[in-house]
Amino acid sequence: MNITSLVLFLIIGALAGWIAGQVMKGGSFGLVGNLVVGIIGALLGGFLFGLLGISAGGLIGSLITATIGAIVLLYLLRLIR
Repeated sequence: MNITSLVLFLIIGALAGWIAGQVMKGGSFGLVGNLVVGIIGALLGGFLFGLLGISAGGLIGSLITATIGAIVLLYLLRLIR
């Protein structure tokens, strides 16, 4: 992983966390919170998409995957509370 890939990964994670917070009416979690939610969401989204046999490539596909995973993560966290 080179520096460009790492920066893109972090930007996509932060955007996905922010979008998920807006969709779930939770607001923003701050830069670090959005980043954590987005990265965990990317892992969860990739796992879920893999189970369903869906493949999303490119920047937009990665953002969609991470955002859907982050929304699922926030939904599950709300169920636990």
